[in-house]
Amino acid sequence: MRELTLAGLFGTLVQRDLLLALRRRADVLTTFFFFVIVVSLFPLGIGAQPETLRTIAPGVVWVAALLASMLALTRLYVWDHADGTLEQLVLSPQPLVVLIGAKVLAHWLVTGLPLVLIAPLLCLQFDVPASALGVMVVSLLLGTPCLSLIGSIGAALTLGVRGGGALLALLVLPLYIPVLIFGAGAVTATAEGMPSAAHLSLLGACLLIALVLGPLASAAAVRIALE
Repeated sequence: MRELTLAGLFGTLVQRDLLLALRRRADVLTTFFFFVIVVSLFPLGIGAQPETLRTIAPGVVWVAALLASMLALTRLYVWDHADGTLEQLVLSPQPLVVLIGAKVLAHWLVTGLPLVLIAPLLCLQFDVPASALGVMVVSLLLGTPCLSLIGSIGAALTLGVRGGGALLALLVLPLYIPVLIFGAGAVTATAEGMPSAAHLSLLGACLLIALVLGPLASAAAVRIALE
């Protein structure tokens, strides 16, 4: 019975955050169009050299996804903190780790999943081979949840801190580096005719570690921020 209640609460919290995101469409669209604009500016600035564009494409897409994800992190807990919802979640008899996981999932569905879906279309500007487009999608599907899970820790640690945006970037950017390396490396390896399984496996390992440790660390940081 407890599991059913917990699962129901998890789903309700995800649905609530998605509805709130739809009401604040400007914030969601800002992240999405930031990603599109950043990726699209590079072909315009570098010129139409196919070899150069194919070489830089993985890094450009991944860096843009990383920055877009970080742009939305400041709003992960701030609204719930302002209206007292976060305190109610902490006082809830249900495990805070699970509730934080629901919020992170909703954040990824709103900010990460749209980037995964639009990335193959944007990669056409870089003349990326068709074989690498599938790997790009898989790498982003594995990597963008890592960005949300790691970023939630930084967002919780900087909750209520003046100038928290700059501090948040300093906290999470070093932790994003392995995800960036393995994600971009998988696409680059495929484009050069080499196997990408090793990079994707390491990226999957990063996701598993983030799934286990991310909500735990975020829950602890939220409790500290509210004390």
